[in-house]
Amino acid sequence: MATIIRLPQTTDLAPLTELYNHYILNTTITFDIAPYTIDQRREQWWCHYKHQGRHRLLVAEQDQVVVGYATSSQFRTKAAYDTSVETSIYLSPQAQGKGLGTQLYQALFHSLANEDVHRAYAGITLPNPASIALHQKFGFYSVGCYQEVGRKFEQYWDVEWFEKDL
Repeated sequence: MATIIRLPQTTDLAPLTELYNHYILNTTITFDIAPYTIDQRREQWWCHYKHQGRHRLLVAEQDQVVVGYATSSQFRTKAAYDTSVETSIYLSPQAQGKGLGTQLYQALFHSLANEDVHRAYAGITLPNPASIALHQKFGFYSVGCYQEVGRKFEQYWDVEWFEKDL
């Protein structure tokens, strides 16, 4: 099955919101607790990627179905952090373990190669050996762990932070 990795289209907002809501409702990969409506997601997330500078959104599609996405987004709001980005990948459950995360990160980092980006960061809720392995494959290294930093599903979770030179 061929995978197309491309820039987002307006019609992607609904399936991307549905995909992210799956992770909100069923996992600790995100610390969001309540699912988003499409309008909320448009206002609070989608608009960050309209210019596709150092903040990128790439969509993975198979057989005209959105199966995942990768982002580089603002790391922190203070101006001195502007050359740092936080990266994320979300895949539909049926697309996991097939190399799609690798394809998305390859495309994301290639698209950032000519941008003014110095470092990339990724926060990974533990345990998540697959995500850690993917990030290490792309040169991320651990820079520390926040202990019990988030509470979801009535339990506290650690988040390990990874960094990559760009």
